[in-house]
Amino acid sequence: MTSPKDLKKKLRLEALARRDGLDAFWRVEAALEMAETARDHLEIGPGQIVSGFWPMRSEVDVRPLMFALREKGARLCLPAILDKTTIVFRELVRGAPMVDMGFGTVGPHAEAEVLDPAVMLVPLAAFDARGHRIGYGAGYYDRAIGKLVDKGFAPRLIGIAFDCQEVSQVPDEPHDVVIPEILTESGLRRFAPKL
Repeated sequence: MTSPKDLKKKLRLEALARRDGLDAFWRVEAALEMAETARDHLEIGPGQIVSGFWPMRSEVDVRPLMFALREKGARLCLPAILDKTTIVFRELVRGAPMVDMGFGTVGPHAEAEVLDPAVMLVPLAAFDARGHRIGYGAGYYDRAIGKLVDKGFAPRLIGIAFDCQEVSQVPDEPHDVVIPEILTESGLRRFAPKL
């Protein structure tokens, strides 16, 4: 019998291969459409802190989306990798220096203010119709979300992916964080919470 971890690895590799196979020009157009969807359908209050991510490999480029939210008054931040288990969210300020975070991504420099996001745009490798996600396997986001919850925050979680990353079912594991909303090129999907 295949373990949940092994099945997740298989589903991750298959979903990422589908994502990698998408036309690069089409990905740009899809990212711009997703930014318009976010602008039109995500209520963001002035000064509300939103975490995004700097795209790596064939990920959705959320920079147009983040800038659309900035125009609505959002204060933006990006993950910064501190060590093999920890990320924090540093403020993204126009013109401030960016540094290499590894994994082919960048983030704000160490002097940038660390923020607690109220809305998190969450990268993922795969997702299912229940809002369960498969990340990249290191657990950074699960732990970061857990720390925010432990501090009394309840961030709004929005997974960011292309439709081709959907799988029939993600194996459930106790440490997994369910994402109640997923934004793809087809629009913003909301999932009912488990009762």
